Amino acid sequence: MMTRREYLKLSLAAGVALALKPSIMWADDKDLPLITRTIPGTDEKVPVVGLGSSATFRSVAEEGEYERLKEVFSRLAEHENSVFDTAPGYGASEEVAGRLVNELGVKDKIFWATKLNVAPRGGGSADREEAKQQLERSFDYVQKDPIDLIQVHNLGDVDTQVPILKEQKEEGRIRYLGVTTTFPRQYELLEDVMEKYELDFIGVDYAIDNHTMEERIFPMARDKGIGVLVYAPFGRTRLWEKVDGKEVPGWAAEFDAHTWGQFFLKWVVSNPVVTAATPATSRPRHMADNMGAALGKLPDEEMRERMVSYIDSL
Repeated sequence: MMTRREYLKLSLAAGVALALKPSIMWADDKDLPLITRTIPGTDEKVPVVGLGSSATFRSVAEEGEYERLKEVFSRLAEHENSVFDTAPGYGASEEVAGRLVNELGVKDKIFWATKLNVAPRGGGSADREEAKQQLERSFDYVQKDPIDLIQVHNLGDVDTQVPILKEQKEEGRIRYLGVTTTFPRQYELLEDVMEKYELDFIGVDYAIDNHTMEERIFPMARDKGIGVLVYAPFGRTRLWEKVDGKEVPGWAAEFDAHTWGQFFLKWVVSNPVVTAATPATSRPRHMADNMGAALGKLPDEEMRERMVSYIDSL
């Protein structure tokens, strides 16, 4: 079994073949089925692996390496309705991404998820007009109306901003609304918001070594019919540091995982409450590798426990 580094090196060396058939990178050249998840309360399906735009994506967007990001979007769009997650708070990511998907002509093939977060002034409430201006910029960037999903970023003044999104949804300008956080200090507030408001989605952190969401928030999402987007499925860099120099166990092939990235992602999306994971990347070969986790089999509960035990033992 190859490490992610070895797998990607081999994939890069096979550049001509990959240009003709990118699926070689995704699934060891096997015709594996695409894994999708249905958005709760609808019949709409999305692939279980999408793309985020924080971290290196943000850096590359700000540095102007647009051709590289175009290739990332080209790969993403090959799986219809794949989730792309962005935010005004991610520097140039939202603006650059909007321009690129329009240049490529793929904006309607992507499930576009962005965010709203206007900071309260003077310790008061977020300014409604400023929030609406931020929303209009998001519409201008992607030129997509309605936008698929807008969430209140990091639970910013939800009592002002969730109602604004509700108004936008009632007007038909957005299809789904939600809230996000990846901060443990906000988990209790997230529970309160899920109880108080009718949400379509939440966006949270979850990884093979971070199970906090399973305790209370995931059960609430399941019971209330709320979709879940997972951020930081690699623990940002934490999991990569843990497996650096180590090989993927051979038994991972039982659920069609060929790299550490696919190993970690398949564990995350095998939780049935998860709608999609959106790992951020700016590299086409990493995008292809990640998308391989949306193909083939997923681990069952017994295998999930084995995976956790293995990572804990490292």
